[in-house]
Amino acid sequence: MNANSEKINSAMVSIKGPDKVGLISAVAGRLFDLGINLGDTTFTVLGGNSEFSAVCELQGETDIDAIKTELSALEPLSGSEISVSHFDVKNVTPASKNVTHNITISGGDRPGLLALLCEVFQQFGANIVQLNSEHKAGPGGGQDGGQDGGQDGGQYVISAAVSIPPDAAKTCLAHISNTAGDLGLNCEWLKTKE
Repeated sequence: MNANSEKINSAMVSIKGPDKVGLISAVAGRLFDLGINLGDTTFTVLGGNSEFSAVCELQGETDIDAIKTELSALEPLSGSEISVSHFDVKNVTPASKNVTHNITISGGDRPGLLALLCEVFQQFGANIVQLNSEHKAGPGGGQDGGQDGGQDGGQYVISAAVSIPPDAAKTCLAHISNTAGDLGLNCEWLKTKE
């Protein structure tokens, strides 16, 4: 059969549960064994729990209930909440291809920081493609960064992959840097494409 004549459906696989060694390997391996191709995929650990999400390409008439059953049988997924549902994939450029800048802001935790940053991005028509925030313990292992983000208290780190319109990039980045600076935080950015 011509590959172009095969029906390709898409599904969203979401897994939430305890973080375990070998979890991603087990999921990716089982999906591969089922003839399923992984598309856009994210994985993160939040407070000891993990979240895995992937858009999957299904060849032919793959039963999504069967996929859930197969994944539920994996030992690293015991105790996890697994969801598999049909997903309508639009024929558009993947969001990751539109990222123009990677921005990292670090320092002591500041209430409302994420809200302030999102307001700046919105003001300049910038789209957040991926956003991660993490509290990293300092040398003393403490989790409390205090008001000054002291050396022993660790740091709060925000990493954002964003798509900024070319004509607004310089001003947007200046506002982001100023916002971080006003709060006593470090701001670094890297341009990813012309």
